Amino acid sequence: MSLAFIGAMAFTSARAETYPSKPVRVIVPYGPGGIADVTMRLVAQDLSKHFGQQFFIENRPGAGGVVGMQAAREAAADGYTLVMVGGGLTIAKALFKSLPYNIEADFVPISTTASYGLVITTKAGSPYKTIKDVIANAKAHPGTLNFGTINAGSAQNLSAELFRTMAGLDVTIVPYKTTPDLTSAVLRGDVDVAFEYFVGFESSIINGQMTVLATTARERASNLPDVPTVIEGGLPGYEVTSWNGACRQSWDVR
Repeated sequence: MSLAFIGAMAFTSARAETYPSKPVRVIVPYGPGGIADVTMRLVAQDLSKHFGQQFFIENRPGAGGVVGMQAAREAAADGYTLVMVGGGLTIAKALFKSLPYNIEADFVPISTTASYGLVITTKAGSPYKTIKDVIANAKAHPGTLNFGTINAGSAQNLSAELFRTMAGLDVTIVPYKTTPDLTSAVLRGDVDVAFEYFVGFESSIINGQMTVLATTARERASNLPDVPTVIEGGLPGYEVTSWNGACRQSWDVR
């Protein structure tokens, strides 16, 4: 879906014909540097050019996205606060007994912005060269390997949980608050492998600090054509993709 179409949808989301007549805040309920942040910054940049008004990003990480969503819920329902949503935030409805917002009643979708698979990486020079190596080592030494992700309940975190379950592994999954925190943990060797989106690890991969063992979608990633999928790597049936998009508050929110 084109960014111009997203801009048109944002335009129709506000009641005034002169929208936007002032800067528009775009809340990203995660820290800087991750896929959500990078995607929405690209969208905000395009919207700013399209409308001649600034669409600026406000990162509000915490509680798996709940902090940012609550901030969006409490903002004035005038179309001048948008919020990034994604798979992790819809998952939260099933994970928490109660939330300070209702994802269905309090927000109105504007558009999807992207869909993507994840990468499974390890520190360059580690003994793991393939997914089969990870599985074999984890089974030979139960309870010793650490898998790194961000935010418990995020798509990244659940992709690691699914991998552990499907492969029948006894490993520890360690959630970090932000992608930069996770990146540092991988490079320090605090975690053996990590599950994250390519854009979050891009510089470390390009600089040769991380090795990509596999991608999680059904088909190989176009930007990593030589990297096998997890299915090709020896775990049949494993497939994870996610998405993100933009919402505004419902006009009924007070």
